[in-house]
Amino acid sequence: MLLLAVDTATPAVTVALHDGGSLLAAESAVDARRHGELLLPAVDRVLTGAGVKLDAVTDVVVGVGPGPYTGLRVGLVTALSFGSALGVPVRGLCTLDGLAYAAGLDEPFAVATDARRKEVYWARYADSRTRLTDPAVDRPAELAEALAGLPVVGAGGLLYPDAFPDARGPEHQSAAALAALAAAKLAAGGDFLPPLPLYLRRPDAQVPKNYKVVTPK
Repeated sequence: MLLLAVDTATPAVTVALHDGGSLLAAESAVDARRHGELLLPAVDRVLTGAGVKLDAVTDVVVGVGPGPYTGLRVGLVTALSFGSALGVPVRGLCTLDGLAYAAGLDEPFAVATDARRKEVYWARYADSRTRLTDPAVDRPAELAEALAGLPVVGAGGLLYPDAFPDARGPEHQSAAALAALAAAKLAAGGDFLPPLPLYLRRPDAQVPKNYKVVTPK
């Protein structure tokens, strides 16, 4: 088994290679505006660092979000392209689940990432492996009472300390954690999500209202 994991659903462009038992190589960079520019070179460096060729990969794992429209597409399109070229399965995982797994908590908590527009993407967990709620997007003030007393992992918690006083790291997504979670799920016969984007809301870019179509006379 050789898992290649990628995630671009958050500002982190993150890649990892896992052999089912241990992490072989990983790389992450935080830059919300350069997902497309950074991802493929990172994949190349991770493969080179592990001393393997791309055609040795047996499974591709991708974070499906929730996340902003443009960044999220980069990772998904790349993962699907690799899967098609190599003839291997592409397995989706919720990006929030990767952060939860990286946190390693054995108590109830929540994960929150930055959704922009003064909102967060979030979900509740019983522990680092068990999500209790579907991912959602809300304003922090609307969640403060519901999540009171719970640790909140991720950049969304750290951005809004008034709403989430027990905010904790890790701040950013890690493909290393995503790959380790995927390896554990594969070993246990667990289910994966389809490699489709989990947006939760419409893209920031919209066609202007009252758009006038100009046609030649």
